Amino acid sequence: MTATTWTGRPDLSDIENFWTGPIAERAAAFAALREREPVPFYEEPQFSILPKGPGYYALTRLDDVVEASRNPAIFTSGAGSTNVADMPPEFLEFYGSMINMDDPKHVRLRKIVSRGFTPRRLSALTDEVASTARAIVDDVIDAGECDAVRAISARLPLKIVCDMMGVPDSQYDFVYDKSNIVLGASDPEYVPDAENIIVALLQAGNELAELMRDLGRVREKNPTDDLTSALVNAEIDGGRLTPDELASFFILLVVAGNETTRNAISWGLHLLTENPEQRDIWLSDLDGVTPTAVEEIVRWASPVIFMRRTLAVDAVLGDRPMTAGEKVLLFYWAANRDPKHFTDPDVFDVRRSPNPHVGFGGPGPHFCLGAHLARREMSVMFRELLTRVPDIHTTAEPRRLQSMFINGIKELPVAFTPGGKR
Repeated sequence: MTATTWTGRPDLSDIENFWTGPIAERAAAFAALREREPVPFYEEPQFSILPKGPGYYALTRLDDVVEASRNPAIFTSGAGSTNVADMPPEFLEFYGSMINMDDPKHVRLRKIVSRGFTPRRLSALTDEVASTARAIVDDVIDAGECDAVRAISARLPLKIVCDMMGVPDSQYDFVYDKSNIVLGASDPEYVPDAENIIVALLQAGNELAELMRDLGRVREKNPTDDLTSALVNAEIDGGRLTPDELASFFILLVVAGNETTRNAISWGLHLLTENPEQRDIWLSDLDGVTPTAVEEIVRWASPVIFMRRTLAVDAVLGDRPMTAGEKVLLFYWAANRDPKHFTDPDVFDVRRSPNPHVGFGGPGPHFCLGAHLARREMSVMFRELLTRVPDIHTTAEPRRLQSMFINGIKELPVAFTPGGKR
């Protein structure tokens, strides 16, 4: 579908209609905006009981998203990154941890939590990622069918994140269910009462926070080799994480560390079903194609649709004058289909190179800290699936999350020849 098929002005604030419509129509709508109005201004959607805000600018071109990302002193995060609406400051720190911070608070917290993402620590996870992916396929291989989201896509990042932090197996389902509420607050399946979205978010977040506060107290006295132990005992520039900072980071990790990989794997399975020739290309050279295929899945899926910034000073972006205090949404989903940088952007091409996508965020201080781990998890999971159940395919359309923030899949039925390679 090309841009000319979209004749009107899409309403990017219409969560119930625009963001649940066909993906091809969404792509055509953004293509039309890039051509006719690359930095449009929109009224904000109504969010629960919060007062409706003053509106926002939407960045749809890759160059604009990259420029805003590289200039955090102008395009700031402290007023909120994940919500269009203005949330109370306590809510922002509780939910977003360092993604809702600017320097110097951001750099202090990132220095501490970066201790958990050193090359040595990530290298130590390599065997666990492989064994977990292997066990996931072992568990479904004889069934011949399953819901790929719950049985495959969600299990790998959830287990890795929980194991990293030292959360016991008995709490996996609890963490999964609570993180679904945090990610899917705008979806009536997860929060049926739209008037109580804030309450539901706070309750789910507080339960996750309490789990981590309890674990942090234990690890401070009796440290092990998990990330929680490293974080509660790490001291940089004379400072340590407070219990609330640890809890907030855990919420960020289980949501962000879970979401990108879960939805990218799910979209990847759907894309390989829709494009069987790309599956054949990937299978013909697994080692050579996997790196570019993983990047292409992240580009095409763009699991995080946008991040918000707030202007600290007056600025001009894409020939659009903006005033201090105004909001800007960096639409990664649109930027990753910018024809100036991607040939045939709506085509899924597992050998696409170069691929300068912003699926893990734009360049700058807020680039995803876990991008390397997410790439590793996806590479290993698809290697297991393509070598052991190579005919795995979707049997119905994805049941998608109702959200303008997360390009999520709630359910994805798949089938394959049972009893594949063990």
